[in-house]
Amino acid sequence: MEIRAFFVLALLLFSSSFLQVARGQSDSAAEVVEGTEEGGDLGIVGEDVQDFSSESYTPAAGVETVCVFPKNPSKLVAAGEESELLVGMKNDGESHLNIIAIQASVHLPFDHRYLVQNLSVQAFNNATVPPSVQATFPYVFAISKFMQPGSFDLVGTIIYEIDQNAYQNVFYNGTIEVTEPGGLLSVESVFLFCLGVALIVLIGFWIRGQMQNLSKKTKKAPKAKVEVGTATTDASTDEWLQGTAFAQSQANKSKKKK
Repeated sequence: MEIRAFFVLALLLFSSSFLQVARGQSDSAAEVVEGTEEGGDLGIVGEDVQDFSSESYTPAAGVETVCVFPKNPSKLVAAGEESELLVGMKNDGESHLNIIAIQASVHLPFDHRYLVQNLSVQAFNNATVPPSVQATFPYVFAISKFMQPGSFDLVGTIIYEIDQNAYQNVFYNGTIEVTEPGGLLSVESVFLFCLGVALIVLIGFWIRGQMQNLSKKTKKAPKAKVEVGTATTDASTDEWLQGTAFAQSQANKSKKKK
């Protein structure tokens, strides 16, 4: 019974792991493009947004960018939930900057050629940064809810124009930690944890039973008997000594004793 239960639990654990891998593979080619609502003076546009992922521009001289996760300094991003970051931009040039859009993408950490997901493109229609001025722009994105938890690289770029020439700066190129939706604990995590504990306990009981059986076999092993020799009279030897002087002397000694 214990061996049968062990194989049943092992099969459940294997099937759950296979389900998670299948989810990750089905989502690896997904691309999510989302819009945002209109946002006041920044002129954030949420419809008919151009995709700049296929374009590559060089950064302009005198323009510096920085990225901050205001509500999430540990960079833990829950899959399927919105996250916000702030892009800080400093214009040390002599011309105005016209902000076009902010975009980001998620890649595998060991090789950026493997694209996991294109995030939303957030466009602007009247956001400018005058010379010698610093400005901050919000960017809201959401990782796909089917993405496997783990470490990924987030690459974010901001596209802008100077004198009708397009440029771009990479404001963030680092690691984020994707977690399961609903926090660090979920029903699936609790199930896998309980299943692992039950499997370990079952293996422990099985090992204990094997050790007990081995000890019982050792106790039942027969002990080696030591044979003790006894003096016996061989009848064939008495017959051989009959009629000899030794036999007569032994007979006389027995008569005297009587």
